[in-house]
Amino acid sequence: MTQDHQPDSTSSGAVSNLLQNGIYRKPSRRMAIRGVTGAVLFIVMLAVGIHYYIKALYHESTDDAFVDSRIVVISPRVSAHVVQVHVRDNQPVKAGDLLVSLDPRDFQVRLDAAKASLEAARSARKSQDINVKLTTITATSQVSEAEASVKTAQAMLNAAKAQAAAALSHREQAVAQRAYVRASLDLAKAEAMATSARQQRDAADLKRSQEMAARHTISPQQLDHAAAAARMSAADLDAAHKKVQAQQALVQQSEAGLKAAEDDVRQARAQIAVRQGQLEQAMARLTSAKSAPHKMAQSSSRAQVSAADVEKAQAEMEQAALMLSYTHIYAPEDGFVTKKSVEPGSFVQVGQSLMAIVTPDLWVTANFKETQLTQMQVGQPVEISVDTYPDVIFKGHVDSIQHGSGARFSLLPPENATGNFVKVVQRIPVKIVFDQMAEVRKYRLAPGMSVEPSVNIKVKSVVNVAMPHMSP
Repeated sequence: MTQDHQPDSTSSGAVSNLLQNGIYRKPSRRMAIRGVTGAVLFIVMLAVGIHYYIKALYHESTDDAFVDSRIVVISPRVSAHVVQVHVRDNQPVKAGDLLVSLDPRDFQVRLDAAKASLEAARSARKSQDINVKLTTITATSQVSEAEASVKTAQAMLNAAKAQAAAALSHREQAVAQRAYVRASLDLAKAEAMATSARQQRDAADLKRSQEMAARHTISPQQLDHAAAAARMSAADLDAAHKKVQAQQALVQQSEAGLKAAEDDVRQARAQIAVRQGQLEQAMARLTSAKSAPHKMAQSSSRAQVSAADVEKAQAEMEQAALMLSYTHIYAPEDGFVTKKSVEPGSFVQVGQSLMAIVTPDLWVTANFKETQLTQMQVGQPVEISVDTYPDVIFKGHVDSIQHGSGARFSLLPPENATGNFVKVVQRIPVKIVFDQMAEVRKYRLAPGMSVEPSVNIKVKSVVNVAMPHMSP
């Protein structure tokens, strides 16, 4: 150890020579401090470099990232003139706040007309319901009445047939009576003729007896017998004439009776025809009454159509009320008004963009290279640096990784089937959410701000994401 600290005479001599020649100077205190400072800086830079090197080994970062949010585009559902705009640019709004008022007069008129149509449809339905009840009651009573009418007409027809049968019997009796009295008349006439011949004979015998009595050829007794016989035959002849007259009267009476019987027969037959017609009418009414189920079904169908008209009118009224409600445009969510492009008095069309509401829900959309996703998993922690606040580090985690590159979902996705293929590293969108939104909302973060996320891929996923089973 003594040898290690013994000064070298050769070296001392060389230093002395250098000092004498003005080439070598003894180091000052300032230079010593500079040397120490440089060494410390070198050590610090080395440590920082090692830190960033190690961090680069277990972290993936990208500058192709930005703050993202849900942007709700506000557009009208009806075409109308703008009456009033209730918000201004960048104004914070709550869900349900009134944003824009459109002219409601046309839609109010349509609503009033729809209400009137609904009332008319309801009145028609009530009328149809009453008609259904009335048709049911009337049809039932008509069936009972028609059945009773058929029974009555059938009984009256049977009575008319019985009366006709009796009239026919009376006519047959009258025909027989007429034949009998005619025969009696003929007999009476024959007897009258015989009596007349006998009277003529007795009158001739009396005349001869009187002539013979004048010549006194016969006795007075014989004359008296001849006179008595003549008187008797005259009386018989007178009785025969009266009998003939009586039989003629009977014949006339029988003729009148026969005529009356024939009239009764004709009347009975006419009555049968009338009763038959009444029975047919009653049967027709019964047939018509038995169609009551069809009438009731028809009436019920009309009632159903009327009910459908009521439902249609109700739907039209609700649609008119809905269209009227569309004249007031409300904020669907909490957020901030942006891109306001509507002013009072302008005419807006359906679907026209009036403004947008940026919701307070924020996240980061980072477009990592596909080569950076090898060990990236859902749930890994992320440090987020926002360009607006470079001194603030926000904490977050990987929420999801898009199944497809951004270029694949572009308006004109690349088509590599032309043969002019050049391999380009693709970017995959990764959604990163903030862990403490309450702290994030203290800063004015807005969609589109540039950020630089750093994902710690050394940490395994702490989120158990259930992936669907894919069969090979």
